[in-house]
Amino acid sequence: MRGLLSFWLTHRAELLRLVEQHVVLVLVSTGVAAMLGIPAGILAFRRPRLGRPLLFVANVAQTIPSLALFGFLLPLPFIGGVGPRTALVTLTLYALLPIVRTTVGGLKGLDPAVINAGVAMGMTPRQLLFMVELPLALPSIVAGLRVATVIGVGTATIAAAIGAGGLGEYIFRGLSMVESTTILAGAIPAAALALLADGGLAWLEHRLRSRRASPSHVPAAAVIASLAVVALFAWSLAAGPAGTSVVVGSKNFTEQVVLGELMAQAIEAEGIAVVRKLNLGGTFICDRALRSGDIDLYVEYTGTAVTAVFHQDVPHDPHEAFERVRELYARAGVTALEPLGFNNTFAILVRTRDARALGLRSIDDLRGVADRWTPGFGYEFLERADGYPGLSKTYGLSFRSAPRAMDLSLIYRALGDGKVDVIAGDATSAQIDALDLTALDDTRHYFPPYDAVPVARTAALLRHPEIGRAMARLVGHVTERDMRAMNRAVDLDRRDAAEVAREFLAKLK
Repeated sequence: MRGLLSFWLTHRAELLRLVEQHVVLVLVSTGVAAMLGIPAGILAFRRPRLGRPLLFVANVAQTIPSLALFGFLLPLPFIGGVGPRTALVTLTLYALLPIVRTTVGGLKGLDPAVINAGVAMGMTPRQLLFMVELPLALPSIVAGLRVATVIGVGTATIAAAIGAGGLGEYIFRGLSMVESTTILAGAIPAAALALLADGGLAWLEHRLRSRRASPSHVPAAAVIASLAVVALFAWSLAAGPAGTSVVVGSKNFTEQVVLGELMAQAIEAEGIAVVRKLNLGGTFICDRALRSGDIDLYVEYTGTAVTAVFHQDVPHDPHEAFERVRELYARAGVTALEPLGFNNTFAILVRTRDARALGLRSIDDLRGVADRWTPGFGYEFLERADGYPGLSKTYGLSFRSAPRAMDLSLIYRALGDGKVDVIAGDATSAQIDALDLTALDDTRHYFPPYDAVPVARTAALLRHPEIGRAMARLVGHVTERDMRAMNRAVDLDRRDAAEVAREFLAKLK
């Protein structure tokens, strides 16, 4: 607990920023869902034939896993892309069902005698709706808002995976470091927000039910208008100022976060404001974000770019591979800058004790134990052209069972704990030494060079020449030894990636 409190104190400015982002995401999505869901519920109540399809669509949206929904929306124009926009659409869709259902339920549950009395008084359908039905159904509607808000607080943590910010950044950062303190630093405030929202709306629901006999005290139109104002205000906060900042992205593992911080701080030193969208996900999310303009630059690896992004054969000569990368990116309006100085190739890893006991020196040697072993690979490695399918074909590997898929940050620990027997890791990972793992020789030269290269939108480089000057400070100066040391500082010494990057840049001066 002491370590958690210390983390919050040392990161208090960042924590407040993430809490604000989280609250804004929930306020905007719930407010928009209320403005759409309450009228939809009224329509479903008044026109049951239209109501059934509306409820069906809301039900279907609720059943789609949140990560899958993010994936579906990312490539769509206008509503997709990396950042808050996609997250807001997703959260709004999840909030719709409880609001629509409770609106319909609240209206159906009204005493028919009260409705008949209003009709007898000569009320028009509009007057009956706003002066009788909605005020009486308001407690039920607030109950739906309560459920939608709590769902939104929990689901918003996943939005960090696509660069939307929020407390999920700490959770994903902690997962990449296998660090419980960082995970709790995001999970506990998120849980507190959910409890606070649930308690506040439960109190409001109780107050409304206690005043149900005199609905004039709580005009329904005023409540709906307030929701609209809150949503619009929160949307303005989410949009933020349209400045001329540079957006730096990264993939979702330690090395990428450190490299993202290195680039961001180097650019800030040139006097340019930087927006960080780190821990975005795998190669495909970062590449899509770069091409769509959601980020301006990130670090890619030459072998990954040629095989996974452009689906071509990569030369095994590092210089030729870089020139191929530069040419391919140029066609897409992206500039590949000079390599940073290290090659982070894939490493096929086993436990050192197994390597010694079984005489395992190369990947070829795995054929003798494959029928008894279970492999474990990251999600991306299982799908990439230079990943598991090609590896098993090149070396003739046939394992006892299908590979276990897991997050890249967890596979080292899974190997060390005996959950799997062989993995594909990074050559610069600090976990190799820490967990006493051994890299097997790639005797058939299956893996191409993976030199780390900053890739930037050409338009951003032209708009901000400072990016080029900042990258010139890093080009050729980040060695494999440097990268492994920085990874170790974050993964094993539990230091903040921003602090580690700052120290490294200070040495370059």
